[in-house]
Amino acid sequence: MTHRVRIADSDHAFDVEEGESVIDAALRAGLMLPYSCRSGTCGTCMGDIVEGSITYPDGLPAAIDSEQDSNGKALFCQARPASDLVIRVNEVHDAGDIRPRRLPARVERMEECAADVRRLFLKLPRDKRLPFLAGQYIDFLLRGGQRRSFSLANAPHDDELLELHIRHLPGGVFSGYVFNEMREGALLRFEGPLGNFFLREDSDRPMILMGGGTGFGPIKGIVEHALYTGVERPMHIYWGARAWPDLYLDHLPREWAAQHPQISYTPVLSEPAESDGWKGATGFVHQQVVKDYPELGDFDIYMSGPPPMINAARTAFADAGLPPDRLYYDSFEAAPE
Repeated sequence: MTHRVRIADSDHAFDVEEGESVIDAALRAGLMLPYSCRSGTCGTCMGDIVEGSITYPDGLPAAIDSEQDSNGKALFCQARPASDLVIRVNEVHDAGDIRPRRLPARVERMEECAADVRRLFLKLPRDKRLPFLAGQYIDFLLRGGQRRSFSLANAPHDDELLELHIRHLPGGVFSGYVFNEMREGALLRFEGPLGNFFLREDSDRPMILMGGGTGFGPIKGIVEHALYTGVERPMHIYWGARAWPDLYLDHLPREWAAQHPQISYTPVLSEPAESDGWKGATGFVHQQVVKDYPELGDFDIYMSGPPPMINAARTAFADAGLPPDRLYYDSFEAAPE
């Protein structure tokens, strides 16, 4: 049986399927409610039941006592509706509503995607989860007060592991460690989530999403979040790289485009090798965007990648009529050693 949940003092409502928690259903509907552990042990997700009733699958969770329960408090990461509900809880509306935290993480898995790119999958302690908005990043905390920033490449609903795409930079302290020394099981510390690069869900305009190199990572997270929450507005994904092997997860956007009519995908190579037999678009990725869309006034654009790409694209997109408040970007600046 499906139950309807409405958030008091707002116009937001969503359906909760049989056996589903309120938090999981809210995430599926594209709404972010406060949470942390998602196991009932921290109390971050506590709110009020204004109307209706709930149950807990395994009895009263650790972070709520019987007095709070009898006074209408609930832990929404564990609560299952037993009727339609009206709840009162502080929604997360933008990145400023999520407080960054310092957490440990263990390297659960590493995958080599290209000669100089690895996917890193991190697992938090058993009682911890990281609330974040699709597209945000984390800072790894290194010795001597150094930090290295990497974007999250997974969507918020899929947060059992945190995914990052790491490119090996010559002389890079952290990337050198990842490629030359790191093993599965290694322990790391980070602070996050950080940044204001995330999907604006209150817009109905078509989207252009442009990634350069490993800038595809946060684009991946945004697209997966949009698909999970049922966004149906057109999304045209552009991925710029030097040569064909640098499109290290090329099959993913091709699958999205094949399975979802609102998605288009255009990979662009700046220096394709003759051996690649490349027959697709060539040149700089932002130039291909303007070639395909000479008038950008009706679009939202999300882009992530190296500073030269970002700076050139900002100028080109403004010349094509894109209002500055509809351009969202994440510049992958290399940290000084």
